Parts: sequence; structure tokens; C-alpha cells
Amino acid sequence: MGTDSGRPLILLAIVGSVPKICVPWGPQKYPGIWVIDSQNRNLVKYPQFRNGHFRNVRFFKCWQKGNSMKFFDREHEIAELRRIRDMAVESSRFTVLTGRRRVGKTELIAEAFSDRPYIYFYVSRKTLVDLCDDFRMIAEKALGRTIPGGVRRFSEIFRFIMEESATRPITLVIDEFQDFTFVDESVFSEMARDWDQLQRKAKINLVVSGSINRLMTQILEDREAPLYGRNTGKIKLEPFGIPVLKDVLSFYNPTWTNEDLLALWTFTGGVARYVSILMDAKACTRKKMIEEIIRENSSFFEEGKLVLVEEFGKEHGTYFSILSAIANGKTSRDKIEAVTGGAASGFLTRLEREYEFIAKVQPLFARSAKKNIHYKIDDNFYRFWFRFIFKYNYLLEVKMHRELREIVERDYDVFSGIALEGYFRRKFVGEGRYSRIGGWWDRKGENEIDLVCENEFKQTLDFYEVKRDRARIDLNDLERKSKAFLDKNPEKRKLRRTLSGLSLEDM
Repeated sequence: MGTDSGRPLILLAIVGSVPKICVPWGPQKYPGIWVIDSQNRNLVKYPQFRNGHFRNVRFFKCWQKGNSMKFFDREHEIAELRRIRDMAVESSRFTVLTGRRRVGKTELIAEAFSDRPYIYFYVSRKTLVDLCDDFRMIAEKALGRTIPGGVRRFSEIFRFIMEESATRPITLVIDEFQDFTFVDESVFSEMARDWDQLQRKAKINLVVSGSINRLMTQILEDREAPLYGRNTGKIKLEPFGIPVLKDVLSFYNPTWTNEDLLALWTFTGGVARYVSILMDAKACTRKKMIEEIIRENSSFFEEGKLVLVEEFGKEHGTYFSILSAIANGKTSRDKIEAVTGGAASGFLTRLEREYEFIAKVQPLFARSAKKNIHYKIDDNFYRFWFRFIFKYNYLLEVKMHRELREIVERDYDVFSGIALEGYFRRKFVGEGRYSRIGGWWDRKGENEIDLVCENEFKQTLDFYEVKRDRARIDLNDLERKSKAFLDKNPEKRKLRRTLSGLSLEDM
């Protein structure tokens, strides 16, 4: 964030009274660590921290084992962020980093830019004056220069940094960028003005990161928005893929089983924060994961509510009802509307396109875009949260945690069986084996195939039945269903076809 004897400074993260520093995996040491004391707004060097009282300090979550910290995956994204930074030496770059909450955007930024100094602003929901005071101190310390005059507007800081970058390349990161909406929306138009005026002479690498997809879309992609069309690139950070989850389990529990891997996938969907919570608690097996999630004072209980109420705003009640209905098997629009008691079409469209919480699914190769439509929650954690935490919240209110754990264990095999289908879909996508992957079912519900996978380049079509227990796979029944599929899609008869089963053993 600044320099001390020519080395980068990193913002100290404080958890309780224990300081942790997010550094890359390796022996690097940083002699200068600074934090902001929010009470008197002073920058304080690390040795002075120990007996101090600090609030609102940003926490960079790292993977930890013993006294070491390990950063998993993200090689491609790190390389891309560094490539863009190198390009900014010649011409200004404006990159948007998005992704669902808890996916690890802040940690990615810290890792990607840990090799060189950079300026990091975190937009908290305080007054603009207080926010500018914090940002001014950070910028002045990082740049070694004083911003002239009394800073009252963010544009004064932003303009100063852009002008300074004309003499030396600067990386500026603004995290939780969308929260300027709650501080002062005029920030966006002022930034657009300054960017247009100064970006040709500047050598700035501007990275803005945000978690509320709806707001980030409005700010940057709405044609009427001041910043529309200004960004030069966009990176969407996805949850960890299957190989990374295997690496994580191998690091924390070398004797992991496929049952443990499925549980980690079922509960977290690869979202870094949730994986981190479980691994930090040494919850590396299916049994321990359930115990950690369903325990008194578990952070998982309020997680869905805290994030989604902020995302959905005043209409969160209707959205919660829809998501709860889908999580409990009411996946067609008429069944969802029977629960909500009114038209749900607009809400479903926004959940799919704006919030990206659900996906509209149809039989693969369906000819009509309006028939045989179902909806699914496209996020493993929220699927679990609405199926068990939200549904049985009344048990938590009377501290019946043991009873809720018993319900999860009772229903787990069926619930995780559905997650297993999603696991193999994600696995196949990651491997690049097929050009089209989906499920198939007929309108009467008499025939359903878990996975139909086409490789149009190799002219192959593979049918899969997915079961937790391999002994329950019936290839004869799958062959019968495949014939029903081909009756509906006769043009696929020319493809080379296979019938296979997938189970826990194939993970």
C-alpha cells in the first residue's frame, strides 16, 4: 500500500486481538506494516498496534496451517491482473472485478499485487467526509506526498492520484465499489469526468471490485450510468473448481474420502469463505462439517439473511419465499406462484438475470423456449441454506441444534445426490469434454436422464445416470430412457452413443 525501505506495505488484518498478515506462500517478510486507528484516524506502524484499539480494519482472509498461510488457485486471474498492470504503464486501464460475496475477490487482489506497492481503498458505509479522511491518509502515505487543501470530496483524491500517475505508474484498488451508492452517488459522475479528462496522460491501473451484482451492473453497465463504457476490462471471479477442492482437502486432511469431497462441494459450492471457515475449524469430514455448520452460534445461520437482505432490499421477503419454494422442490412457475400467492415472473427473471441466484432449466435440445421450464438455485450454499437453515429456523430459535443436525443427516443422501449431478457437470465443464451438457426429461415426467452430454466436434452423445451408490445404477433403465430421448430428438441418432453410470467412486 506504500513503501518502507523500498518494500511494499500491506494492510494488517486483525481478528480479535490476533494480527494476521496476508502474504503470498513463501518466505517474504515485510518490515513496514501500517493500520488505521479509526478512533483518531492516525496511521500506526505495527509495533505500536499491540496495545491499541482498532475498528473497521479490513480483514484479508488467508489459508492457514500452523504458522503458515497458503493461497490456493487463481493463477490465471493473478496473471491477468498483473498483465493488465503492465499494460497500464503505457496507457490507463480500468478493470472491473466482480463475483458473488465470499468468493475471494479481496484476497485475490492482495495476492496479485503483493509483489509491488499499490493503493487500496475499502468503501465502508460511513459519511463521505470520514471516508475521504481515511482515503487521504492512505494515499498520502503511499505516494509520499500531501494532497493540498482540505479534502471534502472523493474526486479530489481520485484526481490527485490520476495526475500523480502521469509521472509514475500507480495501481489503485477500490473495494466494495458499489457502496459509494450509499455514501454519495455523485462520486460516479465525478469519477467519469476525471477519467475522461485525465486518462490519456495518466498511467493508472484502476481496479474496482464489487459484490452486489445488481448495483455493480447499474453503475457500470446501464447505458444511462455515468461510468458506462469507461472500463477497459472485466474479470468475474468464480468459486473454486473441483481440482482446487481436492487440493484443499489434501492439504488439511490427506486421508479424505470422496464422501468428504462431496460434502465440501454440497455445503460450499467452492466458495472460498465457506471452505475457509470449515478448514479453519478442522471440519474436514462430512460428519465434522455438519457439526460445524449446525452448532450454536454458527456463522452459517445468519449468513444467508445478512447477504441476501442487503442484495434484495425491501422486497427480500418475496425473494426469500421464491428461493425457499425452489429449494424445497417447487421448481415450476405455477408451483412457485402457489406459494407466493401472486405473479412471480418478474421476480424470477430478476433472480436469474440480475442477481444470478437461480437458473432456468429445460430439457437439453428443447425446441420451445417457453415450455417445460423449471428453476433451480444455482448456488450450493444457498440451496443448502434455504433447504435447512431457513426452513427450520424455528428449531434454532429454541436451540434445538441436535435435532436440526439429525434432520440434515436424515435427508443428506437425497440432498447430496442432487449436488452430485452438479459436481459432475462442473467437472466435465472444467475438463472441456463436451460442447453441451444438460439433463433431459419428458413432459409427463415418465422419463428423466440425469446428464446428456454432446461433443459436436467428435460426433458423440453420452448418457449418464448419477447415483451416490453405484449398486443402484440401472443401465438397462437408462437405455430405455435414451430411446425415449431419441424418439423426441431423432436427429441425434446419427451420433455415436454411450451409456454410463457415475457415483461417488467416480469423483
